[in-house]
Amino acid sequence: MNCPSCSKNIAVGSNYCYNCGAKQPEAGAPGTSPAAGSPKRLMRSSTDKKIAGVCAGLADYFDMDPTIIRVLWLLLVICGGTGILAYFILWMVLPVAPGGVVPTSATVTTT
Repeated sequence: MNCPSCSKNIAVGSNYCYNCGAKQPEAGAPGTSPAAGSPKRLMRSSTDKKIAGVCAGLADYFDMDPTIIRVLWLLLVICGGTGILAYFILWMVLPVAPGGVVPTSATVTTT
């Protein structure tokens, strides 16, 4: 899937472009995953991750920009200290979402 704003590849069913942050057009009914047509599931992102993909997964589930979730998470870590424990628990509990875009470095060429 290509972003209409920056024309870069992003994961199928993404609500926001991971490169430019532009909101993507809706492909299905609200509350459903555009890729499968099923209800949304809370999963870790496999394509947009800085550490484990928890923040990007939460952003996709709540239809928000991942940067906002990351900033809020950082505030939880700094102010309360419980953000680290919550992140670690979500890292272990949440399943990884299936990948929509294969990175170009992962392609194997045989000669």
